[in-house]
Amino acid sequence: MIAVRHHRKTIRLREYDYSQPGEYFITICTHEKEYKFGEIVAEEMRLSQEGIIAQQFWQQIPRHFENAELDEFVVMPNHIHGIIKLNDRRDVQLNVPTSHVPTRLSPNKGSLSVIMRTYKAAVTTECRRKGLSDFRWQSRFYEHIVRSNKDLDRIRDYIAGNVLQWTFDSEYLQ
Repeated sequence: MIAVRHHRKTIRLREYDYSQPGEYFITICTHEKEYKFGEIVAEEMRLSQEGIIAQQFWQQIPRHFENAELDEFVVMPNHIHGIIKLNDRRDVQLNVPTSHVPTRLSPNKGSLSVIMRTYKAAVTTECRRKGLSDFRWQSRFYEHIVRSNKDLDRIRDYIAGNVLQWTFDSEYLQ
């Protein structure tokens, strides 16, 4: 039998070090964009149990990754948007389990990929612990490297207004 290999096209920039200091705009969707995090009623997001967990665990990211700072953030019915700032790690001790032994294929400790993988796993684990066993994330996440203060201000405005613009959002499914 011939083994079939599936090659997923990466959406990351080649040769870019996602552990370097900078600001990153993140979007993570639920599996098949299911409405798991709650609903928007009268232009207000009402969080479900899963949505509360997603919000709480996002706010805890800096406790586990001291090189990470959080900026604007919102939980939507089927995705989250947030800005993460990674600081210079030379003077930072990361609170990542030491049992993980990095390999050539593993992302760098404190990198955006490790932070997002850890966040997604923590939310999923907590949902399952609370009996919400059907919760799943989409396998990847979207990131945008923030390149200027103008770009950062535009993204902050987008996130802050996301609930009000929900019916125009590309993640809105009627």
